[in-house]
Amino acid sequence: MEILDKTLGARDTERQLDLLAKRHASAGNLGIQVLNAIGGQAEGLLDRLPSGIRDRLGVGTEQALKLAMSAAHRSRGVVGEQPGWLTRLATTAMGAAGGFGGLPSAMAELPVTTTILLRAIQDVAIEHGFDPAEEAVMFDCIQVLAAAGPLDHDDGADVAFLSTRLTVTGTTLNTLIARVAPRLATVLGQKLAAQTVPVLGAAAGAATNYAYTSYYQQMAHVHFGLRRLAITSDRDHAELLEDFRKRVARDPIKRA
Repeated sequence: MEILDKTLGARDTERQLDLLAKRHASAGNLGIQVLNAIGGQAEGLLDRLPSGIRDRLGVGTEQALKLAMSAAHRSRGVVGEQPGWLTRLATTAMGAAGGFGGLPSAMAELPVTTTILLRAIQDVAIEHGFDPAEEAVMFDCIQVLAAAGPLDHDDGADVAFLSTRLTVTGTTLNTLIARVAPRLATVLGQKLAAQTVPVLGAAAGAATNYAYTSYYQQMAHVHFGLRRLAITSDRDHAELLEDFRKRVARDPIKRA
C-alpha cells in the first residue's frame, strides 16, 4: 500500500478502507488449502497433539514471544529489511524441515518461526512508516499476533485485536504478551499438528508455514494500514476502525 504524506480526501479514504477490507478477506482464505491438503478441520487439529505438548503450549508460547521480541529486534543490526516474499520463502523452508522430522523437529523449529513471523510484522510496520524500536509499535506488533490465525479464522477476533490500546510501558507490554499467549498457543498448536500429519510431513510443514507467514503479513498490513490512514486522513482511529468493521461485516469471507 502506498503511503501518502498529504491529508487524504474523503473519497480516497473510503477507497483505502475498501482495499484494507479486501486484504483482510484474502488473509482469511490462506489456511483453506492447507486444511484441504491435510484432510482435517481446525477444531480437531489440537487433538492430534500428545496431551503433554498441549499442556505446555501456553507457557512455552509466552516464553517464546518474549524471546522473539528481543531476537527480532536484534536481528535488524545484522540483517536489514527483507522483502515479504523472501521471508515467506525462509519460513516455508523451515516448515518443510520441521515437518520432515515429525513432532520433535517441528517443536524445535517453532520458536525460530515465531521470531521470523514477528520480524515480518516489524518489516510491515516500517513499510507503513512506523519505527519497530518504539514501544508503542512493539505493542502493535504483538497485537497482530493476537489475530486468530489462518487455520481457525474468526472475524470477530481478527477485528478485535485492532482496537485494544493501553498506556504503553514495559509492564503493559509484558501484560499484553501474557494476554496474547493463550490464543497464540492455540494457533501455534494447530500449526504443530498440521506439520505432523502422517505421510505429508515436510509438505504439510512447508504449506502451513507459508500460510502462517502470509496471513500475519496481511494482518500487519491491515493493522498498520489503518494506523497510517488515521494520520493521512486526519480522522480518529476509532472512527476509521468502525467503518472498517462495517466493511468486513458486509463482505464476509467466503469459505471453500
